[in-house]
Amino acid sequence: MRENPDQFSVLLQQIAEGHEKAFRVLFDSYHKKLFHYIAGITKSNHVAEELVMDVFMKIWQGREMVNQIENFNAFLFRVAYNKSIDFLRSASKDPQLKDLLCDQIQLTASDSSSDRNILMHEFEAKVREAIQLLTPQRKRVYELSRQQEMNHDQIASHLQISKNTVNNHIVQAEYFIRSYLSKNMDLTTLVFFVVYSPAIS
Repeated sequence: MRENPDQFSVLLQQIAEGHEKAFRVLFDSYHKKLFHYIAGITKSNHVAEELVMDVFMKIWQGREMVNQIENFNAFLFRVAYNKSIDFLRSASKDPQLKDLLCDQIQLTASDSSSDRNILMHEFEAKVREAIQLLTPQRKRVYELSRQQEMNHDQIASHLQISKNTVNNHIVQAEYFIRSYLSKNMDLTTLVFFVVYSPAIS
């Protein structure tokens, strides 16, 4: 069915007109793919099943416009991605949900003890990239704080700047690094970052 663009366009048109049978065909065609995609991000089959239903609910609610989407496949997986990341961000703010999700991720990764090390390596590499993009003074302040573990008074004295300036540099550096990570990490590393929230250093 997906190999025939014309047939797929007809299906989307039928869905836009409210044909439930056509929507069921779409659901059956994509359900398994979306489930595995979301489960790969959230590391939870239960969460994946719920989010798949949310994705299709969103499609059905906006069905009048579905036949106007240029690349439906890309659109569908983008919706799935956004819902997965929204869930992970919510989980990171809920202690109980975060603990449960972390347990599930640990169980999923238990077959390969190197998985977490690989993710941490990728995460740290991105942090180093971000640090290199800081202004020279801000980078220096940040490195003295994180790598040499100097406190604000020591940094201020060492660089002959005010303690308030040191604090501002560190706050802005952390904001920039986190922003850089959120924009430049791939899916797998982003999941690790959102769920485990390792300290930036």
